[in-house]
Amino acid sequence: MAAAPDHDAAGTQQGPAASDRAGAGAAGQAGARSLLGVLLALTLLSGLIDGVCYLGLGRVFTANMTGNVVILGFAAAGAPGFSVTACLDSLGLFLAGAVCGGLVSRHVPKRSRLLVAGVGLEAVFVATAAAVALTATAVSTGWARYTTIALLAFAMGIRNSVIRRLSVADMTTTVLTMTLTGLAADSALAGGSNPRAGRRVVSVLAMLAGAAVGAALFLHHGAGPPLTIAAGTAAVTAIAARASRGVRGYLDRR
Repeated sequence: MAAAPDHDAAGTQQGPAASDRAGAGAAGQAGARSLLGVLLALTLLSGLIDGVCYLGLGRVFTANMTGNVVILGFAAAGAPGFSVTACLDSLGLFLAGAVCGGLVSRHVPKRSRLLVAGVGLEAVFVATAAAVALTATAVSTGWARYTTIALLAFAMGIRNSVIRRLSVADMTTTVLTMTLTGLAADSALAGGSNPRAGRRVVSVLAMLAGAAVGAALFLHHGAGPPLTIAAGTAAVTAIAARASRGVRGYLDRR
């Protein structure tokens, strides 16, 4: 008869513990969703910014360095419409931004604060590029072109360095090659179980949508307005990440 109270007491003690674990799991899932929302916003911005850069700054990328290396090869071979100088400008400032992002990463121990700092810096540099585009006579040639490329590439270098530190699977925010590879290689057609298929598809769509929006805005309004929108969106994203308890809890517990 004495065993029954002991059993009941144990059950009473285990109940809150199990409830706490379930609550922590739900909070972790909510935090992961919040973080994915932030990273998807940044992915969309990558498409928007590179759409403006390729169409408005002379066939050069500032977020997609794989494309830039290929374009540099075209330019070096003398293909018309491509610029070695513009590609080197973008590559060099991207690397400088990545160095800056690495330094920031070493001085900001909490990953949630690192994300906010990286996106905040991105907003500042993109806003400066927008100011150049709005005030210059043209951004397709001359000092305005190279200054805009430099500012955007530096911003993307910082962001890529920070996102690399966060190490969120399939969410690099700038490159989709491995995301698409994973989508196909892990699919049911390849005998896989389609892990993270949702985020992979949505990240591709976000980049596509960003590029379409960036191209449409540039074609109808020039480079200044879409870059202004990109800077504002980055600033709002940084504020949202800073305010999100879910993002802070998810990143800082890992």
